[in-house]
Amino acid sequence: MSILWEPVLDDEAAHWVKIARSLNEEHFAKLAAELDRDQRYPWENVEKLVASGISGLAIPKEYGGSGAKLTTRVSVMAELTRACASTGAIFAIHAMGAAPIALAGTEPQKETYFAEVLRGRAVSFALTERGAGSDPAAMAATGTRADGGWRLRGEKIFIGNGGASQHYVAFVRTDLEAGARGISAFLTSLDDHGTVVDAYADRMGLRGSRTSNLKLNTDVADDRLVGELGQGLRIALKTLNEGRIMIAAQGIGIATAAFEYASTESVHRKAFGNPIIDYQGISFKLADVATKLSAARMLTWEAAQSGADSPRTRALASMAKLYATEVAHEAVDVAVQVFGGDGYCKPNPVERLYRDQRISEIYEGSSEIQRLTLARAIGQAARGGDFAPLVPAATAYGHAPFAPAV
Repeated sequence: MSILWEPVLDDEAAHWVKIARSLNEEHFAKLAAELDRDQRYPWENVEKLVASGISGLAIPKEYGGSGAKLTTRVSVMAELTRACASTGAIFAIHAMGAAPIALAGTEPQKETYFAEVLRGRAVSFALTERGAGSDPAAMAATGTRADGGWRLRGEKIFIGNGGASQHYVAFVRTDLEAGARGISAFLTSLDDHGTVVDAYADRMGLRGSRTSNLKLNTDVADDRLVGELGQGLRIALKTLNEGRIMIAAQGIGIATAAFEYASTESVHRKAFGNPIIDYQGISFKLADVATKLSAARMLTWEAAQSGADSPRTRALASMAKLYATEVAHEAVDVAVQVFGGDGYCKPNPVERLYRDQRISEIYEGSSEIQRLTLARAIGQAARGGDFAPLVPAATAYGHAPFAPAV
């Protein structure tokens, strides 16, 4: 029995989690250390994700996928990441690249690119630039009319699955005067002349996945436009909203693995003649992690089942991403501390988890951006009268100091 809170899975989620757990035990967990050491993209793991049907969880049934609910995908993400964070990241990127097409793609686009995802030739999400990370509206890449189509120019960075993916949803400016409303999304491919992956990042963690640059000096036809002109940023933000919940699940998977390793070590490792779990300096740390990890699971699950895009859903996604990834930070830190010097050295798995975790607080919107998003949402709710305090605020008394009745 696990001390951690767990959701009651429906039949769909239980089915896919069982498959993911089997793959973890038979393949993914055994390969995780090697992938990290060699910084090697695991095509064999991708093949197993494809063969099992997991890579198609986000693809609608009418296009050959499973059309699984977000709660199911979150559960699978947490399970995969518990064994191999790199494999979990690859799974998440498959879903993220398909999301803009699901949101706004044409029927031919859906038929073509969903089929590619199901084959393991994923679509990657190309939004970030050197001067436009947390502020995507500041992007410099452009799309201009040319010969009945569009000329795409610019460079994107930090592309998940870059180079391993054949296709990319690239966000560019099509109207330089319209600000955030002048951004549009286009599909491009490594088969297109002038679409080039030219650099791979040497990463601290998630070393079994790939991160690359993407240079655009290519022409594409009108049928590569995803959605309408000027709707690119809206599509990107809706994609990121779901992506944040998936990264929350990534944090949960890493934190769960760290907690399990640390708890087991704490009853076997001895100091002054006793297991270190018997000392409050260790046991209280594990108690805090168990409590916070359970809360993170609850929050992420609530965000995943919150339904259609709405201010509440967006706020929950930011809360889940912020809290789960920061709990994961605490969990891996405690795990390294429990193992002591061994936890700081390879090939101890908690050393790898410590490095794998760190990016989760940065990508898909940093912790700072999540706090900013939530602060704005709180302000909007307060101005809109969403809160009804039982006691009148100080403003009701002309900003006079509040004094309780005597």
